[in-house]
Amino acid sequence: MIPFMFLLPETDLPLVFPDDFNTTSEGLLALGGNLHPETLIDAYSKGIFPWCSQDDPLLWWHPNPRAVILPEELHISRKICRLIKKNCHKYNTPILSLHRDYTYVVTINNDFENVITSCAKAPRKRQKGTWITNEIKNAYCTLHTMGYAHSVEVWDQNKNLVGGMYGIAMGRIFFGESMFSLKPNTSKLALLWLCKKLEENKFLILDCQVESKHIMTLGARLIPRQKFMGYLVEGETFKKKPAACFVPSS
Repeated sequence: MIPFMFLLPETDLPLVFPDDFNTTSEGLLALGGNLHPETLIDAYSKGIFPWCSQDDPLLWWHPNPRAVILPEELHISRKICRLIKKNCHKYNTPILSLHRDYTYVVTINNDFENVITSCAKAPRKRQKGTWITNEIKNAYCTLHTMGYAHSVEVWDQNKNLVGGMYGIAMGRIFFGESMFSLKPNTSKLALLWLCKKLEENKFLILDCQVESKHIMTLGARLIPRQKFMGYLVEGETFKKKPAACFVPSS
């Protein structure tokens, strides 16, 4: 177990977070530690995630209240729904099979590394640099190969990646991490297809971590920590098993 709540030991070995913990009012749980795959898997099983600025030490968070989306409650405007119905298609085939009758094609797990790299490069309001450092990127790419981390890609007719998102699926909970758009509304396309998949596979929530104006307009709600932890128990994240429903598009 972690010997000190807010300062984690410097070690290359996996760390185990406590089941009961306190945080600061901002949701900060601990700092330090490592990004060993087993450390990350244990953290996510308890709703804990890493986030920090480029020059900060590794910080671990568990916000209260928590922003979540129930997959069936995702709110997409009628305008976006018309755009999707007319111009977007989802394929489970490789990107080489893109159909030119559609403006956009959505795939899952077709190019995880490209998605996380694009998220790292995306400019953020009131944020200098990116929290997705090379260390973070490498750690989540490892989780992807292990079957925990997944990406949704949006491609244009020229087979360019123009939008997407990624996160962690464990049990029946999806922990969203980051998204990007290079063309209008393409991240919303990715989010819509993800929520459809989550709803089809009886996922309980899409964790959005913290409140933002953008995510609240899409149907997110704020719930207290106790209720969030109840979702994790019902979704069986404590088993630390990857979600079987996410398979490579190819």
